[in-house]
Amino acid sequence: MSDDHTHVQEFFSARAAAWDDRFPDDGPAYAAAVADLDLRPGDRVLDAGCGTGRALPPLRAAVGPSGVVAGVDLTAAMLAAATRAGRHREGGLLLADVTALPLRSESLDAVFAAGLIAHLPRPAENLRELARVVRPGGTLALFHPIGRAALAARQGRRITPDDLRAEGNLRPLLARSGWRMTSYVDEDARFLALAVRED
Repeated sequence: MSDDHTHVQEFFSARAAAWDDRFPDDGPAYAAAVADLDLRPGDRVLDAGCGTGRALPPLRAAVGPSGVVAGVDLTAAMLAAATRAGRHREGGLLLADVTALPLRSESLDAVFAAGLIAHLPRPAENLRELARVVRPGGTLALFHPIGRAALAARQGRRITPDDLRAEGNLRPLLARSGWRMTSYVDEDARFLALAVRED
């Protein structure tokens, strides 16, 4: 994928208004993935590539009123859909590129990223940018509400050996980017890789 984000913006802009209607049953999967992040009250967390903000309510519940929740997305139409759904009340929404975040280094405790990795133009460099904004010992969740095989079947394609989300590819990719993978789940019902920011 090139650094020209026009294709990604066009793809999601065309689908933003009906996005939540297409996937109405994903809420429990998002909540379970957020629970696995082990956030604490007062933590500062970013939903990177937040889309319509489906992770924002469980993230807010996890960090409480003293915590900070922010959602960043490249597509204005997705953020508008998040606002229409009332999710802007759970955290601040910011139109920005996750490959060049307008955030201070080590300013966050965790990053939640649903469906993001397939859209990163330079995955190692871009995951390093996510590491930059997280304190050492902070966490990253790479999530999708269905697993790799189920997603490939939905999209009418086959999983290829170079799939970034395959454990054998993702573990070294994260290691090169300042993260240490701590758990990996790839089931029909969900995909979740958790990692810790190295010192």
